[in-house]
Parts: sequence; structure tokens; C-alpha cells
Amino acid sequence: MQEVSAARHPTHFDISPSRLAGAPAATVDEDVIAAVHHELKLRCDELIAFGRTLDPVFATDIAERLAAYTLGGGSRIRPRFLWWALRACGGSDAETPAALRIAAALELIQSCALIHDDVMDHSAVRRGRPSFHAQLALRYPARTREPVTESFAHSAAVLAGDLALSWADDLVAGTDLDDPATRAGVRHLWRAMRTEMVAGQYLDLHGQATSSRSSVQAIRTVCLKTARYTVERPLALGATLAGADESTSRALGAAGRCAGIAFQLRDDLIGVFGDPTVTGKPSGDDIRSGKATYLIALAHTRARATKDTSVTDILDSCRGDAELSEHTLAAVRDALVSTGAPERVERRIARLSRAAEHHLRAAHLSGPAADHLTALLRQIAAPREQHATSAADRGSLR
Repeated sequence: MQEVSAARHPTHFDISPSRLAGAPAATVDEDVIAAVHHELKLRCDELIAFGRTLDPVFATDIAERLAAYTLGGGSRIRPRFLWWALRACGGSDAETPAALRIAAALELIQSCALIHDDVMDHSAVRRGRPSFHAQLALRYPARTREPVTESFAHSAAVLAGDLALSWADDLVAGTDLDDPATRAGVRHLWRAMRTEMVAGQYLDLHGQATSSRSSVQAIRTVCLKTARYTVERPLALGATLAGADESTSRALGAAGRCAGIAFQLRDDLIGVFGDPTVTGKPSGDDIRSGKATYLIALAHTRARATKDTSVTDILDSCRGDAELSEHTLAAVRDALVSTGAPERVERRIARLSRAAEHHLRAAHLSGPAADHLTALLRQIAAPREQHATSAADRGSLR
């Protein structure tokens, strides 16, 4: 192995201040996604450069692959919520560098969530392409012992997810926030969001392991795993950066929670009834992995109430069946429809969407930025064929 001089082995690294520091907020308004992508690319390039000083194999297999994974897809819905909350609450040029940096961190923590979730669910596809661990399995194909290769790919993907979380934390920790109250508020929100995300993921796993049929537990899981870090916390981060008052922040939080729950309930419907060519994920994966979704819990409750054992039997027998055929999946869909559960979920989504808009109005925001927030809240709960949000983000997403 070629020896590397000590001078090329730093014991720490710093992520430089944003090179978009001089960009006016109005410029970002014109294309939030492009501005966030630019910032994220700068940050990933710096982090990859540090990875290359450690080891070229690690840099190629993990650091560069992680950067490409993060840069290569997604609707940037979390950064957009952060940005428009910032702008609606009066944020301007001074807050732009910090907002873009934290927006980039949100995309990295999203990569962490998706990579880990696909490992836990043994999902081979994400965004219409091989998932992270599937990419590694293709990079190092099995020769004689398939389980060893799968274990390697899964383990390496876990490390990549950990690295994404570390990169995200580094970005937030290094963000210049001169005001002590703003700095404390941002760090409190970030710490809470990380733990909520893990708690939600655990409840998701727990629901699978115990074959939970509790609709209450399903909604709690949705709130922690999706609603908070997809909508509520990004809104709160934007409001905090702008110095919003407590009343405004509270109203935005309530709006985000309602919209985020609606988002995941919509995603659960798409997971069973959606077109894989649109979602980028195989249809029925939630059934095959035994997810304790609100849709399934509600269908069970309604079937038991009418003593329809044919429905409960098929739901129980198919849930968690990794080899579930398309023919049997069609029968599961029919069983779900027969209970009226999908229609009830649709009605709950509509109520949550209306509640989100009510809470947003209570924040007393006005102007173009408030209009953008309203449009985003409507978009994430709407049928996917009407809006482009998150075929790429499916899974909260997860």
C-alpha cells in the first residue's frame, strides 16, 4: 500500500462558510431547489475531499456514493418548507447562508433515514434505481457465499447512513448563528428531530415485529417517523432562523404536524395501490414487509366490527409475506377496499389538510412566501398524479 505523508492526514476538518453568503434571498426565491442543490454539492465535495485523505476505497465506495445518492434525487421538500417558513416569517439576506446550510443538512439526514430504512426493509429499489445496499451488492457480487455478500452490503450501507447523519450534524454544528437565542433554538430543534426520527423508526419496526393492529400506534409512528422531520421541524427551523415569535412558531408547528401525517397516510395508500412506474418503488412492499400502517390497522378494525373473517384472514396471512405474488396482492387490495378503509383514509387526509391550512392561517402570515407555504402543504397530501412531490421521496420519507 502506498504510504501517505502525515501532512495529508488531518486529524480534523472544517467545512468552510457558505460561498453563497452574498446571494440575496430573492435569488433563492426564484429557484429554491437549485440553490439547495448548489449548496449541497459544495458541502459534499468538501466532505468527499476529506474522505479521500483517509482511504481511496472508502472514498469511492461510501463517501462518493453517498454524495451521489443525496444529490441524485428527491423533491427537496424539507428544504423548501424551511426556506418558505423563513421567508414568510421575515427572514432576509442575512439568514440565507445559515438557511441553505441547514437545508443541506436536512437532505443528508434524509439520506440517512432512507438508506437505513431500505436495509431494515430489505428493499432493493429506491427512486426507481437500486437502493444503497443493492448498489454495494452489485459492486461486490457474490462468488460462493451469498449471505456473506448480503451481510457486507447491509453493514456497509448502515455505515453510509451513519456517515450521512455525521455529515448533517457537522453542517449544523458549523453554521454561523450569532444570536444566542437563535443558536440555542436551532440546536434544540435539531437534537429533538434526530431522536424523534429514530423513535419513529423503532416504532415502525416494533409494529412489524408484533404484527400491531393498533391505529393509535400507527398514527404515533407516522407522527414521529414522518410528520415531524418532513414538515413540522423544517418549518420550525425556518421560523427560528427568522426570529419568529412563539405564537407564529406554534401555529406553524401544528400546520406541519397535520400536513405531515396527511403526507404519510397518502404514502401508505400509494404503497398499496400506486403505480410502480410513478412511485419508483414496487407496489405492495408495505404488505410484504409487514408494515403496521394506519390503512391496515383501520381495515382490520372495520373487518372485525362486521365479523368479516375472510378479510382478516387474508390480511393476516399475507402480511409480512416477502414472496407475495401479484395475484395475491390484488386480492389484498380487494379486501382492503371491501372494508371501506381506503376511503376512510382519504377522508382523514382531507380533514388533516384542512386543519393544516387552518393552523397556517392562524400564524397570520402574508405575502408570496405564505402563498408558497400554503401550496406546499396542499401538495404533499394531494394525490401523486396531481402533484410531483415525492415519487422520489417515497418512504418518508422513510
